[in-house]
Amino acid sequence: MRKHISIAEWERVATREVTSGDVTLRVYDHGEGRPGRPPVVLCHGFPELAFSWRHQLFALAEAGYRVLVPDMRGYGGSSRPADVDAYDILSLCGDLAAILYDVGADDAVFVGHDWGANVVWQMALAHPERVRAVAGMSVPVSRRAPAPPLPILRERLGDDFYMVWFQEPGVADEALRRDVRRTLVTKEIYSARWAARTELEEGELTPPPWLDADELAYYVDTFEATGFSGGLNYYRNLDRNWALTEHLAERRVTQPSLFVTGSKDPVAQFMPAKDLDRMLTDRRGTLVIDGAGHWIQQQRPDEVNAALLEFLSEVG
Repeated sequence: MRKHISIAEWERVATREVTSGDVTLRVYDHGEGRPGRPPVVLCHGFPELAFSWRHQLFALAEAGYRVLVPDMRGYGGSSRPADVDAYDILSLCGDLAAILYDVGADDAVFVGHDWGANVVWQMALAHPERVRAVAGMSVPVSRRAPAPPLPILRERLGDDFYMVWFQEPGVADEALRRDVRRTLVTKEIYSARWAARTELEEGELTPPPWLDADELAYYVDTFEATGFSGGLNYYRNLDRNWALTEHLAERRVTQPSLFVTGSKDPVAQFMPAKDLDRMLTDRRGTLVIDGAGHWIQQQRPDEVNAALLEFLSEVG
């Protein structure tokens, strides 16, 4: 049964500062970890924070795992470099390697949601020796695109598709920051059309039932302070990531792996999980949680926690 995690409980979790090149990461560090068990690193997506893993951090720690949850580069209490090029995928994987070095671990189980999923899939390819096992949520692993992805996305989905709209520095940054509460609770996919609409629809500022007022306030306060540019810069590296990872094109994820998604996750409309069999050579399962949407680890924590604990029992 889902246990409510109060803001006070979350803020009592120990944190550590991890240096990765010119970046400092704030990493929540909870659980002693039983002997022989690898640490578990949880990586969030956009627009989220380490806080989005609050239900998993406590549940996994109580089950005997050391859990490390960063505010990813560009978010929350971590550094937010101004240079767009600071957010390429190899630098993000370097951040995860830095976390392992900081705690003296040879490897870990990496779990990611949304952009965090993309990072942990790439971590498994780029640094296979550091990844004991890997689980991705919402965003499936995919084979290398035949050409830089942005022109493909623009041709197939148009200039108003959110990943394309995000590309011009400053535009989406200002639009998303204009009304942070609306940005965080909207049920629409971000677009120029969404940003230009001045009349709020009925219930548009109402949070989903799985996010209470205190939790929403935590997100709103943080993003009002930081803005969204750090997270948007991940998208502005899509073509650069494609170029930087050419050397990984023939690799496959050979570590034990798991994919978890919701049956109502809109990501499946433009990123179908068609490459799982090709890319994951030791896939232990694919879980589709009926009725769940995109923010799956917060919306359906009991099912997610159960799936992760079963997976961890097999691999760690």
